[in-house]
Amino acid sequence: MSRDFHFPGRSPVIARHGMAATSHPLASLAAVDTLRAGGTAADAAVAACAVLCVVEPHMTGIGGDCFTLVAKPGEPVWGYNGCGRSGAAATTEKLRAQGLTSIAPDSPHAVTVPGAIEAWGNILRTHGRFDLARNLQTAIDYAENGFPVAARVAWDWADLVPKLKKDAGATRHYLFDGQAPKEGDVIRLPALAKTLRAIAANGPRAFYQGEIADDIAATVAAKGSLLTAADIAAHRGDAVAPIFTNYRGLDLVEIPPNGQGITALLILNILENFDIKALDPLGAERYHLMVEAARIAYAVRDQHVSDPQTMRTQVPDLLDKGFARKLAQKIDRNRRADLTTLPTPGSDTIYLTVVDRDRTVVSFINSLYSGFGVGICTEKTGIMLNNRGACFNLTPDHPNALGPSKRPLHTIIPALGLRDGRCELSLGVMGGHYQSLGHAQMIQNIVDYGMDMQQAIDTPRLFFDGDRTTVERGFSVAAREGLTARGHTLVDVKPPWGGAQIIAIDWDRGVLIGGSESRKDGCALGY
Repeated sequence: MSRDFHFPGRSPVIARHGMAATSHPLASLAAVDTLRAGGTAADAAVAACAVLCVVEPHMTGIGGDCFTLVAKPGEPVWGYNGCGRSGAAATTEKLRAQGLTSIAPDSPHAVTVPGAIEAWGNILRTHGRFDLARNLQTAIDYAENGFPVAARVAWDWADLVPKLKKDAGATRHYLFDGQAPKEGDVIRLPALAKTLRAIAANGPRAFYQGEIADDIAATVAAKGSLLTAADIAAHRGDAVAPIFTNYRGLDLVEIPPNGQGITALLILNILENFDIKALDPLGAERYHLMVEAARIAYAVRDQHVSDPQTMRTQVPDLLDKGFARKLAQKIDRNRRADLTTLPTPGSDTIYLTVVDRDRTVVSFINSLYSGFGVGICTEKTGIMLNNRGACFNLTPDHPNALGPSKRPLHTIIPALGLRDGRCELSLGVMGGHYQSLGHAQMIQNIVDYGMDMQQAIDTPRLFFDGDRTTVERGFSVAAREGLTARGHTLVDVKPPWGGAQIIAIDWDRGVLIGGSESRKDGCALGY
């Protein structure tokens, strides 16, 4: 599909040597500057992510987690799970004894050990050329000397003021005279800058041992958390073997559980049983099939996916094509099925991707989960803490029940697309639980409909929230009426769904083709 230049829109970005696509122009520029200075795609990804932890602090931070996939020509895809764990003393029984039946997103019990900084260190040791100190310098400069607040960042931040006002550290470091910054305001984050400088000087151990770790532990302990400095010091991420499924000739590669990438693969396995290409890409029937497949796949996810140590159903069984055919038979093309839906929509994350001159591809995601995470910030070190533990449940004997030193079901998922063993696509979609459906929609847009990288991102999105189907404003009247006729109760979503970045490699012509989320402030840049 070619773009109609009579209408507003973005063209894909095309370059030869290297490219980055991120949700903020300053991060994309930092990545390209790193590439041009001789850094690898891994160096550029870490440099860009560090900048995003400063300039989009509600979306991501060093108090969060990180997952990545790295593809090098002629080598197996390398995956890294940088997810933190619960405290060693955390149990479902202890929280149920307090009268809790779930872990609220703003509960101190939702804070897990931040895994991001350890992951950055391992990614650079394995695939980088520069050290962590060099890759943090641009972020430190923005935190110390100031950065202008982008439009979407300001819009999001304003909605999060009540959350920040509940915590002394968050109020001190992330409100300015009690208010969110406005678009174009230049702000500084001096405590975060000091923390980043300590990490640059002494490496990841400066985060996991000593003053920074003690500040995190003391901050959450004062609010009743069971997390300790010993839990933080014990953290280690894991290199993991990716999982994949083949969708009409393209292998979509994902991080294995405890991530929800398997859900994206299952959605595609289900939808492979329908002739999607024959349907209007913006029509009600296509979107109905997509959201129904998602509702089924997410129900499977919520029943089975957890820390791999406690999963009772194996990944190959969940990705079996015969299993998907049985699930596809549950879909009525003309009516919304009566299914139980468990995901809660909404959260905040950053996704970025970088490809370098050697065609090393990095698909990289870093998150606090909700906007400004749990809403708790360390007063001394200026670290917003994650609320990943809210993804645990407190149902005894469930695979994803809270337990000691355990990883929760995780929503952030980087992805790659390979054909005949060669990487053609690097993609991801921010947006909490929505991400798996976002991956499936983008892959269908490219594979079934031949959309370019920017068109694949720009098409309207929908998700589900219990009995409702939440839709963006971009849906046509005909699509809305068609969905309503099929039994969907449509609700307009306030913030648009997610934020995607994508880079394609055209091996025959020797070019890189990038797209960036039009719902965000960012861009793809290449040279």
